[in-house]
Amino acid sequence: MKSNIVAAVDDIFFAAKIRATADQLGVKVDFARNLDSLEKLLDDGETLLVIVDLHLQRYDAFTAVERIRANQTTCGIPIIGFFSHVQTELHRRAKASGIDHVMPRSVFTKKLPNILRGQVS
Repeated sequence: MKSNIVAAVDDIFFAAKIRATADQLGVKVDFARNLDSLEKLLDDGETLLVIVDLHLQRYDAFTAVERIRANQTTCGIPIIGFFSHVQTELHRRAKASGIDHVMPRSVFTKKLPNILRGQVS
């Protein structure tokens, strides 16, 4: 089964939540552990959605978005970013960087089943 969703998420709690919800829905999600693995996962041309935790610890979320948007093959893939609601500067930066949908973690968690089904709003 090809991955239709790639997640740049290294927070164990959110990765587990995404994986469990995806398993319940029968959706395959691949997790990018670093920038190189992100690019390799996106190389297949089959990715329908990228989820980015704006609080990534292993690599910079905004560099990841920049690379996705700069690549002719991946520039049109929708990106959802989530962040801690108290860090409003991240929200502004995310919108300016080209992330399509930016939401607080609580909203992301609530909407996760629909997001994984491709129903982003």
